[in-house]
Amino acid sequence: MMDREEVLDYFRQADALLEGHFILSSGLHAARYLQCARVLMDPVVAAKLCKSLADKIMTILDVKIDLVVSPAMGGVVVGYEMGRQLGVKAIFTERVDGKLTLRRGFEIPDGARVLMAEDIVTTGLSSRECIEVIGAYGGNVVAASCLIDRSNGSADVGVPLVSLAGLEIPAYEADDLPPELAAIAPMKPGSRGLK
Repeated sequence: MMDREEVLDYFRQADALLEGHFILSSGLHAARYLQCARVLMDPVVAAKLCKSLADKIMTILDVKIDLVVSPAMGGVVVGYEMGRQLGVKAIFTERVDGKLTLRRGFEIPDGARVLMAEDIVTTGLSSRECIEVIGAYGGNVVAASCLIDRSNGSADVGVPLVSLAGLEIPAYEADDLPPELAAIAPMKPGSRGLK
């Protein structure tokens, strides 16, 4: 399995660990941003990262996984590759009128043991929403997973969260920015809320 620095090196090599002033999908502001899509655009690297995460999950969990479910947009590639690595199908939820739901004829077999797979977890909001959808469709979420846990273990998603690497990046409310961050014009690189 990869260690934290090896994982972060893949992000650095892909110019995916950015510095500046960013508005996160959660609405919080931060001085660093992980653009996971840049790392995952290389299928060889995506496979290496997800294989390492799948291996870690299988050493921790003592349960068979039947299905991988991810929240779109960020979790789609990770979810697909996690499904491939685990030898199970992978589907994703999408936002309709601001709420995650299943579309495209996707179904979750009643009682299926589901791994929720995400790219990055910051506050855990998307993960919790996805987990709620899985439960509403009859799935049993046995664990959540992500490549990078930006909360470094503090996000509570309601099930065990397995990450490839933890990274603590302070995040701030818009009205409580440190002066050095407030002096930089913000960018919103994430997918939630885009028109």
